[in-house]
Amino acid sequence: MSQSGTAAAFVDRADPSTDATTVVSTEDTIQSLLNAVHTPDCRAILAATDDDALSASEIAARCDLPPSSVYRKLGLLTETGLLEERTRVRSSGHHTSEYVRVGGDLVVSIARDGAIELTVRHPRPERRSSIATEA
Repeated sequence: MSQSGTAAAFVDRADPSTDATTVVSTEDTIQSLLNAVHTPDCRAILAATDDDALSASEIAARCDLPPSSVYRKLGLLTETGLLEERTRVRSSGHHTSEYVRVGGDLVVSIARDGAIELTVRHPRPERRSSIATEA
């Protein structure tokens, strides 16, 4: 995996059927991830999407947040790779985006030389249905 300056680079997992960890050492990427988990609204969204793939409106209702804030936070969390955007396919043809948490534990380590590393644990994903039966 390349350690580019983009935060989303850390979610590259070679084998999604097993638990995996990714070590991030790029300062900009670490800062982006820490900024994302620093805000209570982002943490609430991550908690809400841990077990269920949710649409933006479902997240807004579950987290009691205004839709405009939810969309901004969803952009930040998907950009950093902590959330994954999927398409919820509906039989009516009106598909919508849904979001599910990707990353698990974040562990910050500081070496003796002052270098910072962030380790992201990616738990093995469980099967989540993305097909809605309502019209």
